[in-house]
Amino acid sequence: MVKAYLISTGTELLLGTTLDTNSVFLSRKLAEIGVKVIGKSVVGDNPDSIATAIRTGLASADLVITTGGLGPTRDDLTKEIACEVAGAEMKLIKEEEERLRDYFRRRHRPMPEINLKQAMFPEQATVIPNSLGTAPGMFLPLDNNQVIICLPGPPREAEPMYENYVKDLLIKTYQLTDSPSASRIIRIFGPGESQVEEMLQEIMDKARNYNLALLASEGEIIVRVTAEGQNQNESLDILSKVTEQINQIMGKSVFGYDDDTLSSVVAKLLCNRGRSVSVAESCTGGLLGKMLTDIPGSSRYFWGGVLTYSNEAKQKLLGVKEETLQKYGAVSRETALEMAWGVKRLSGTDLGVSITGIAGPEGGSKEKPVGLVYMAVVGDNLEQVREMHFVGNRAAIRTLSAKSALDLLRLQLL
Repeated sequence: MVKAYLISTGTELLLGTTLDTNSVFLSRKLAEIGVKVIGKSVVGDNPDSIATAIRTGLASADLVITTGGLGPTRDDLTKEIACEVAGAEMKLIKEEEERLRDYFRRRHRPMPEINLKQAMFPEQATVIPNSLGTAPGMFLPLDNNQVIICLPGPPREAEPMYENYVKDLLIKTYQLTDSPSASRIIRIFGPGESQVEEMLQEIMDKARNYNLALLASEGEIIVRVTAEGQNQNESLDILSKVTEQINQIMGKSVFGYDDDTLSSVVAKLLCNRGRSVSVAESCTGGLLGKMLTDIPGSSRYFWGGVLTYSNEAKQKLLGVKEETLQKYGAVSRETALEMAWGVKRLSGTDLGVSITGIAGPEGGSKEKPVGLVYMAVVGDNLEQVREMHFVGNRAAIRTLSAKSALDLLRLQLL
């Protein structure tokens, strides 16, 4: 079996200001083609640390993949250090230089000469195109059938580069076939991690030729099922049966699979049912609208949103009654409903969605603590309100609120 070692570079990863999602993505994708990840390192923008990590990887694995450090600045040194460790001399590649200069010409910007380092590669390397940035990747074969691969740090660049180029290069280099195992991610929203584990305990206890792993992420529970059959078809059959068992237990809490998001699932439902939606937001500050418009083509079903943070805005723009605000308050079931009906009337959409709550860290009381959020979905013969109590900092409460509103919309569309 081909073994891989992953290296994520960037001081921001060590500081915790950026999450290392590249290694998670690569581990999953490599397993699909029968490559086993045996270890990983996260290092800062330090030449010695990067070199040590690469040497560690080459000492134990066939394949070393780095992410990050391919930019033009002085601290972007991953490719240079990888070539130094491999004893591979870099030179300017004219085709890459022209690609870089064209990139800047099309943006009507002068190209800093420091960017030329991004066009330098060893002769024996394969340049991995990057259609979304200036930093191409590198596929560098070494002696003893080893390979160093360098990819940029931003996942939006690294992921398509792997899918479109690196995967095929690996399959060709190591004559790989699909792994006999098969895996699937089942995405759940609503119940907490411990509750999901309790509900799936029997399936986990009975695991023989499959295993389950649970991960909580921003209100979602990710259940990764891996089936280990004698061949791909047997593994897929096992995977299908286990998935069906989980679906029966979890019901509508399962909102999608693999790369699905709440936004993409809601988008499909709205398109398939020919429904349109508008949103009225208070404590989320436009986050719900942002999630809906993250999906390309969202203008087919999304009218837009109204951000009504103050009581005055709720009254003037959405028609929320003054007596409602005085009697029940801005954070209440009644106000959420009037906000949703107000944006529906304003937009003429089939559905109106609203969110109002207390994101904190201040503004709470004994009766209405920080984390209290109301969300509503209204439409013809439809009026649903959900009361939620979230914990966490301001950002977490806002994210959970927006996702919960999407989930409420999803359930109504179902």
